[in-house]
Amino acid sequence: MHAPTPFTLMARNNAWANETLYTVLAALTEEEFTDPRPGFFPSLSLTMNHILLVDLYYIDALERGGLGLSLRNRPQIDDPARLAEEQARTDLRLLALCEALSPETLKEKRLTQRRSGPVHEKVEPLLLHLFQHQLHHRGQAHVQLQEAGYAPPQLDDFYLEHGRVASAKAWFPH
Repeated sequence: MHAPTPFTLMARNNAWANETLYTVLAALTEEEFTDPRPGFFPSLSLTMNHILLVDLYYIDALERGGLGLSLRNRPQIDDPARLAEEQARTDLRLLALCEALSPETLKEKRLTQRRSGPVHEKVEPLLLHLFQHQLHHRGQAHVQLQEAGYAPPQLDDFYLEHGRVASAKAWFPH
C-alpha cells in the first residue's frame, strides 16, 4: 500500500465532511430540510442536491461515463436519509477514482459537456475544481443549518492531530 496522495486525502475529507454534515441533517424533518433558507440555493435540500448533482457530473466525466448534462434530469431527493445514502455512494466512487490516480492520469483530458458545447479539461484541475465546489456549498449548508436552529458540525479539523474530531479517525487513521 502506498502513501495517500493529496487527492486521496481530499476525497477522504470530502467523504468525512459529508458524513458529518448528514449526521446533523438527519435530525431535520423533511419540512425543515425543504424550507426556504438564505443561500445561493434557497433550501438545505436544494443545496445538498446541488452538491450531489455536481459531484455526479464531474465523477461521470472523470470516469468517461458519458452521462454529462443528462444528469440534470435526476429527480430531486427531499429525504435527508436517502440523499445521505446517495452522497455516501458517490463519495466512495470519488475516493476510488482518486486512489487509482497516477501522475500520467492527472495530465490526461476528460470531456465535459457544457451548455456552450464540449470542453476537454485536464483531470487535475477538474478534481481541484470539484473539491473547491464541495467546500463552497457545504459552507452554505453550514449557514443554512444554523439559520434552521441547528448547531452546524465542525468540518475544518481533519488532517491535524490537534483538534481532530473522533469521526475523522476512520477516514484519517494514524
